[in-house]
Amino acid sequence: MADIDDPSRTEVIAGLIPSAPRRMFGTTVLYALGALLFYLVVSQPPDGLHLVFLLALIGAASIYGGYKMWQATGYMIELTEEELRLSNGDTIFRMDNVAKVDRSFFAFKPSNGFLVTLKTSQPFAWAPGLWWRFGKRVGVGGLTSGAEGKIMADTLSAMIAVRSGEVDLDGIK
Repeated sequence: MADIDDPSRTEVIAGLIPSAPRRMFGTTVLYALGALLFYLVVSQPPDGLHLVFLLALIGAASIYGGYKMWQATGYMIELTEEELRLSNGDTIFRMDNVAKVDRSFFAFKPSNGFLVTLKTSQPFAWAPGLWWRFGKRVGVGGLTSGAEGKIMADTLSAMIAVRSGEVDLDGIK
């Protein structure tokens, strides 16, 4: 593990953070969906107790999702020489584990974001509206700016190309 005072660990090359309006809109939509489902259960309950429980469960999950989204989007995603991490220090993935970066139209990626394929599988993790990790795939983006996501993806791709030897700092090989 790198020392906290190591400049390569602390120097942020690119950052990605949701804007306040996007953050508020995303969480408000989830809270409103949950409230609407609870209102529906109370005002016009469907026939069958199982449907009432299902609507209440989905409403509760939506409100909980809004809460988790508000918490998760309070952090910035930071790209350093060694890792992609959150501003609280949690590591999303290490740079030496990256196989490729995909921003293509048909990639299964978050909105305004990109997909990273890792060399080894990692445990599942999810920060709603910011990033997710499932096996060898990491999706970064969501409530973030498309331009900032493009810059981070291009920077990450360039770093991968330099590390793999496809590109030399003096020019293309």
